Amino acid sequence: MNIAFSPCPNDTFVFHAWVHGLVVGAPKLEVTYADIDKTNYWAAERTGPEVMKISYAALPWVLEDYALLPCGGALGRGCGPLLLTAEPSTDPKQLQGATVAVPSERSTAYLLFRLFAAQQVHGGVGQVVVMPFHEIMPAVRDGKVDAGLVIHEARFTYQNYNLHMLVDLGDWWEKDTGHPIPLGAIIAKRSLDKEEVTNWIRASVQEAFKHPNQSAEYVATHAQEMSKAVTEAIFDCM
Repeated sequence: MNIAFSPCPNDTFVFHAWVHGLVVGAPKLEVTYADIDKTNYWAAERTGPEVMKISYAALPWVLEDYALLPCGGALGRGCGPLLLTAEPSTDPKQLQGATVAVPSERSTAYLLFRLFAAQQVHGGVGQVVVMPFHEIMPAVRDGKVDAGLVIHEARFTYQNYNLHMLVDLGDWWEKDTGHPIPLGAIIAKRSLDKEEVTNWIRASVQEAFKHPNQSAEYVATHAQEMSKAVTEAIFDCM
């Protein structure tokens, strides 16, 4: 079975057991590690693997061909996207006419940004630029864009780039709606047995929490530039 998910710690933690043959009865996986913008695109274009991690905001484009699975995804509180700037400010007016870098226009983060901007940025933002998430903070730091929309891993590292948080969109969403943030969803092609795939993923998640040290090397290998402390902080959001 082929699957695509990001190299971020929350995904590698969830799928470690299945990837390494520790889930009884589950088929061998062929894994593609891909940025969320790519998986969102593949799903919408019907060119993706059988199982994928995508943004909840991308679901309307994919539900004809893919089913939403009830486990393995990312929903939570206190782990939402951030809007960052090079200069300290908490005034949404800073975004009027601004150039803002985003990781995907089909992502939950971008949808939250659009909702926030419609409510708080009178006159609207300027240009929106899509770029890989790991390029966004350097672009804000170097003045290539006025602001950057970053996913929750960056909430633990943006200070290393001397950046400042304009707004925590997760906090804004929770206060505005009272609901947790729907970030990432696991989907499977409708040609598959949904219950069977769900059981394999659930078993992988249970194994991960039962033996967290078992996946440590795999998670660290794919975490790119993340420190151990950042990786552990991400797990606290799960």
